[in-house]
Amino acid sequence: MEDALVELLLDEVAARTGVECQIGIADGLFAAVLAARRSAVVEPGGAAGFLAPLSITELDQPGDDRGELVGVLQRLGLRTLGAFAALAERDVAGRFPQDAILAHRLARGLSQRPPLRRRLPPELTVTEEFETPLERIDEAAFVAKTLGERFVTGLARHGVACTRLSIVAVTEAGQQRVRVWRSAEPLTARATADRVRWQCEGWLTARDSPTAGIVRLRLEPEEVVGGQALQLQLGAMGRDADAADRARRAVVRIQGVLGPDAVLRPLLDGGRGPAERVRLIPWDEPRAATAIDAPWPGGLPAPSPATVPQRRVPAVVRDHGGNVVGCTQRGDLSAPPAVVAIESESPRTVLGWAGPWLHTPPLPPSDERRTVARLQVVLAAGQDDEEGERALLLTVTVGPEPQWTVEGVYD
Repeated sequence: MEDALVELLLDEVAARTGVECQIGIADGLFAAVLAARRSAVVEPGGAAGFLAPLSITELDQPGDDRGELVGVLQRLGLRTLGAFAALAERDVAGRFPQDAILAHRLARGLSQRPPLRRRLPPELTVTEEFETPLERIDEAAFVAKTLGERFVTGLARHGVACTRLSIVAVTEAGQQRVRVWRSAEPLTARATADRVRWQCEGWLTARDSPTAGIVRLRLEPEEVVGGQALQLQLGAMGRDADAADRARRAVVRIQGVLGPDAVLRPLLDGGRGPAERVRLIPWDEPRAATAIDAPWPGGLPAPSPATVPQRRVPAVVRDHGGNVVGCTQRGDLSAPPAVVAIESESPRTVLGWAGPWLHTPPLPPSDERRTVARLQVVLAAGQDDEEGERALLLTVTVGPEPQWTVEGVYD
C-alpha cells in the first residue's frame, strides 16, 4: 500500500512541476523528513534505530534555531543522534534548556510533544440557548460579552487557556454555521467575546444570511495550553500594549468578516530571485520560512533590488549595432549590451553590467517552463532626468526570440 502511494506521489509531482522529488516514510515528522532526504522507508517502530547513526547536526533544521545546542553537544562528544538519545531524559532536563528536551525526544524517534493524555472535560464547552432568536447585531454583542466571560472563567477553573476555539451558531430554522478561530496567544474573555460577536455579525449581514434568528450558540475549546501562558511580561503592558491589542482586534475582525486571506503579512523566505524571497501569509499563521541562508544554485548574488515591480515591466536591450541582445543556453550573451529602453522611456546608455545568471523559475503546470537569464546593468541618466543614473535587474528568456523585462530596481 505504501509503495503504491509513493509511486503515485512521485508521478503526480513530476507531471505537475516537472521536477524530481524524494519521498521517505517513518514514524513522526522529524524522522520522515530525514528519511525523505535518503529515499528511505522506515518500518513502524524503527525510527529510533534509523536516526541513531545520523549526525547530531540533523537537529538543527531550518527554522528550529538549534545551532547553539548542537555546538554544545558536539563539544561534549555527542556526535550522533543515538548518542544524544542514550542520555536519560532527567539528565537532559537538568543540564540543558527546555528546547533540548524537545530535541531529545526527536533524537529518540518520538514526536516533538508527548500525546495529550487526557480529554478535555465536557464542562469546558459553553452552550447558550435563546427563547427569543437573535436577529440584531447589538443583541449578539451583548450575548457575546456574557458568553466570553463564562467560557474563560470555566477554563481558568481547570488551569487552562484556549488557543483554538470552535464557535457554532444554530438558527431557528436549523441552519448551522461553524467556524474555528485560531490565536497565537491564549484567548481572553474580551477576545473570545469579540470573535463571537464578529461571527454573528458576519453571518447576519452576509449575502447568504440565515432565514431565521440565532437560537443557540456553542463555544467549544479545540486546543488549550497551561493557564500560566496568560501571564503578561512587563514589555506587554502600557499604552503600546493597548495600541497593539486594538490593532490585533481590528485585524482579527477583518479576517472574521472577509476571511483569513484578507489580511496578509510579508515573510522573508529563501529563494533564487527577489520576488521569490518575499512570501505573503495570513496574519495569524506561524512564520515558518525555508532556509534563507541555504545555498541556492543559480540564485541572485547580493545585494538584492530595493524595489520589485508587481508586474514584469517590458524592456529592450540592444548592442552597439542596434540588434536585440539575446542569451544562449550556455549563459552567453550574443553581444555586450549597449542601450536599454524601458517601456515608453527613451533609451539609455549602459555604463556597466554583470551576469548573466541562468535560472529556471517555477511556473504553473499549464505554462511552458522556459529558462531565463538575469543581468545587472547600470544606466546613464536620461535627458531631463532628475534621478541620474539607474541600476536595474533585467531578465531575458533564453532562446531565439529574447524577451527582456525589468525584475528589480536598485537604490
